[in-house]
Amino acid sequence: MATITVTVDDEIEARFRAKALQKFGKKKGTLGKAFNSAMDKWVESEKDDATEETLKMLEKGFDMGKLKYKSRDELHER
Repeated sequence: MATITVTVDDEIEARFRAKALQKFGKKKGTLGKAFNSAMDKWVESEKDDATEETLKMLEKGFDMGKLKYKSRDELHER
């Protein structure tokens, strides 16, 4: 387990605590569970954005310049 110290806006903190209590109840580790859940969702959404961006780049293609060889055999002098 890691320890992270962050500064959060008071309004967001209050809303986050209220939602954490709603979802996980009032017991030890509630905020930790809520933070883990929120951070995991954020990381996954960022991964999805990166994947979409990469797929768009692949669909667009890359300009590789002019082909110097007509065939693979010519390239490898076979």
